[in-house]
Amino acid sequence: MAPGALAQVLSDLPNTPNKNLLVGFDTSDDACVYKVSDDLCLINTVDFFPPMVDDPYLFGQIAAANALSDVYAMGGTPTLAMNLLCWPNCLGPELAGEVLRGGADKAMEAGCTIAGGHTIVDEEPKYGMCVTGFAKPDQILANSAAQVGDVLIVTKRIGSGILNTAVKGDLVEQDQMGDLYREMSTLNKYAAEVGHGFTVHACTDITGFGLAGHLCEMAEGAGLTVELHYDQVPLMDQADDFARMGIIPAGTYRNKTYFEDRVRIEEGVASEAADLVFDPQTSGGLMFAVAPDEAQMMLDTFSALDISAARVGVFQEKQDCFVRIV
Repeated sequence: MAPGALAQVLSDLPNTPNKNLLVGFDTSDDACVYKVSDDLCLINTVDFFPPMVDDPYLFGQIAAANALSDVYAMGGTPTLAMNLLCWPNCLGPELAGEVLRGGADKAMEAGCTIAGGHTIVDEEPKYGMCVTGFAKPDQILANSAAQVGDVLIVTKRIGSGILNTAVKGDLVEQDQMGDLYREMSTLNKYAAEVGHGFTVHACTDITGFGLAGHLCEMAEGAGLTVELHYDQVPLMDQADDFARMGIIPAGTYRNKTYFEDRVRIEEGVASEAADLVFDPQTSGGLMFAVAPDEAQMMLDTFSALDISAARVGVFQEKQDCFVRIV
């Protein structure tokens, strides 16, 4: 299914208006937000996918970190989760147990309780979570509230889709991808906690639509243009090499087709840039739209805590595209 296709289907369906629903699917945000009371909001999200690694425990960790990330991206704290597991009869229950153990360990690290879940038989294994979190109303971070002049800061490096494709193509061994798997299984909890200490106007996480696709959502929702400085985008080791070789996941092409009329790549930018900025990420980092006078202090805090982060762009008045890559 093309990116955004399901959102379009949902937008065409009849829906009961609810004044307490603060964030729905209309801005393609990371989770829905429901105002429970004047001082409490509920955040709810769901995410699951098939394995990208052979190790079932690592797969469980990555899938859980990815699902939990949506709550962090909305400014909340994940509190309660339900497992979603699709499992084929040809794989033993001990492997399923390892997947669930990986997810449970990540949930425990997040301080999130797993209260149950649902399992079905499927030809291809899939795992993820439905996660509920909470935040105060003034802590909610929508993806659509960036302001002119805000500095764009990203955490984690880009290129997981390309590197996972290289592994599947036997161009590199999985045991050489330790840095990749550590980043994918790292909770965005720690980056989100840093964000709470600064004036962050908008936030999202970088997942299936890639860096440029999720930037389009941020800029379009705010009615602005993002100037993205490609040479400042942090890349995973070998990601640009494999991109130049044409080792590109199918999701990249879908992202390009869907978003390309909203993105302009200026002359002089590296030829592989289009593949890397549209590379679908698995359990990617967060993107913050930060007040300009606090951006360097935020970067210094990330550095002091040994959290990967980089200043990669700035939000500007609306131009003839939503993302301009220079």
